Amino acid sequence: MNKSYEVEYCNLELRFERRQIQNLIRDLIQEGYSLYWSETEGQFLVSIRTGRKLVKLHFQRMKNRYKIVGDYVIKDEKLSVLLEKLINDTRGHAVVKRIKDRQIVIESIMFGEIIRLVEVSGMEHRIIYQKKPFVTIEEMIKAFQSKRAEERALVLRYELDYELSVLFEALEDKNEEAVTLSKERLVALRSEMLQLEL
Repeated sequence: MNKSYEVEYCNLELRFERRQIQNLIRDLIQEGYSLYWSETEGQFLVSIRTGRKLVKLHFQRMKNRYKIVGDYVIKDEKLSVLLEKLINDTRGHAVVKRIKDRQIVIESIMFGEIIRLVEVSGMEHRIIYQKKPFVTIEEMIKAFQSKRAEERALVLRYELDYELSVLFEALEDKNEEAVTLSKERLVALRSEMLQLEL
């Protein structure tokens, strides 16, 4: 029986307004957490006491908005629920690893929705859920035969999503040089993705 609770949040890509950070702070206080926050010109930091641990959430300022940066290991179930509510409310992207006993359940979240759920037990990988379009049996056989291609394809999807967000910011900022560089990177990533799918 597993008595510990541990969730790891990686590759977080959440963008939100200051009001949403204030709502998170309010929710944390209502849940009884001891916390403090500080703000500089470029960053908003929320430090949360969970038992003997201190979890520091880093929010980077981007013009009038914020984005959460870093990877986080949360060992407090209530805090985990609040962080997942933030991911959902902001329609963010994340890879969430739930560690229980000798198993890891990995959730790939895009736009606040789980698109893939994988259970890892030792060397075994089992896809529990995958959002449409579903992978065909032939594609699954190829992926299992070539684990490197499968692992790279998973990483590549996140790189594509990240680069699309970079392109969006560059377009908003009307930075033509950044737009051109981002488009070139997207073409290269797309080409690599097509090669992996063959």
